[in-house]
Amino acid sequence: MLAGAAGGLLVFGAMKWTATNADEKSTVEVVRVATPKQVRYEEAGTGSFDFTRAAERSMASVVHIKASESPQTAVQRYRRTNPFHFFFGDRFFFEDEIRPRSGTGSGVIYTRDGYILTNNHVIEFADEYQITLHDGREFKARLVGADASTDMAVLKIEASDLPAIEIGNSDAVRVGEWVLAVGNPFDLTSTVTAGIVSAKSRDINIIRGGAPIESFIQTDAAVNPGNSGGALVDAQGRLIGINTAIASPTGAFAGYSFAIPINLAKRIADDLIQYGKYRRAYMGVDIAPMDNNIANYLGIPFVQGVWVKALDPQGSAARGGVRPNDIITKVNNRPVASVPELQEIIGRSRAGETITLTVVREGKEKTLQVLLRSRGD
Repeated sequence: MLAGAAGGLLVFGAMKWTATNADEKSTVEVVRVATPKQVRYEEAGTGSFDFTRAAERSMASVVHIKASESPQTAVQRYRRTNPFHFFFGDRFFFEDEIRPRSGTGSGVIYTRDGYILTNNHVIEFADEYQITLHDGREFKARLVGADASTDMAVLKIEASDLPAIEIGNSDAVRVGEWVLAVGNPFDLTSTVTAGIVSAKSRDINIIRGGAPIESFIQTDAAVNPGNSGGALVDAQGRLIGINTAIASPTGAFAGYSFAIPINLAKRIADDLIQYGKYRRAYMGVDIAPMDNNIANYLGIPFVQGVWVKALDPQGSAARGGVRPNDIITKVNNRPVASVPELQEIIGRSRAGETITLTVVREGKEKTLQVLLRSRGD
């Protein structure tokens, strides 16, 4: 009996010691797994999940825009669009029954002296604009210029020492990077949402007509009606895009939103401020993304790039030596993998600049110097 009791105590003690060591071992393993994740996150340059400083740096630079039709503009619109006016004239309607349209959106203070970036679709129907700053001050604005093909517009208010936003570099933005969307969704002023960059150079076919440029930054930061024209900023609060659109079956946020890259938006805004219009370089090419079917059609190995289907003889590309069935693989030594990416790079270039195109022609690589011209030059 004594031997049995001693044996039982020995077994119980061994089990207790094993369980204790197992707990300690599992605790160590959890810490060991967690530590590398934290190190990798910090090495990625994001620092921490605290975005308060980025929000504080950007919120003061984002404004609320109320765009409205004047009564006179509403009457003119009615006369243009009402088919009965052609037959019956002004006797067919009463001006008091015509309601001017209005809408709201967001904008970003671009310069300290009052230039404001926004989307064309925020202001295109209106001729009166009221700006409300983050601190509550209100200003009347005038339209400096707009471009429908890129959905960009610039407004101007008469003020000084405004909190202009710090401009970032959209080329340096990486997929997976944290971003904040700042704007006025549903008229809820100064709203900040967070997400990551989920894609770049995205074309969603939302801008209609006029050879549009769509090369959006795609994010999962919540954006809703009223955010249009607002800021997409990085984790340091620097402007990297102008929030423009959402992909949604309902009209409200459903997971993805899209922003015009600031490197493109800045180029357009500078032209609108200086010339009142966007002076776009004209390549004169009909292009498509390269794929295996095109490679088989051309009888060459697949290469990543943009296929030139046809050219305008008066366009910059044809004059620079580009031929049908060339595959554009690089612009100024920067690889080009998609049509939106090529359109954005050319859209940021100016007429009068010379760019270097790398093309694959009949399976061989060639380098061409192309002088960019405006349409009609």
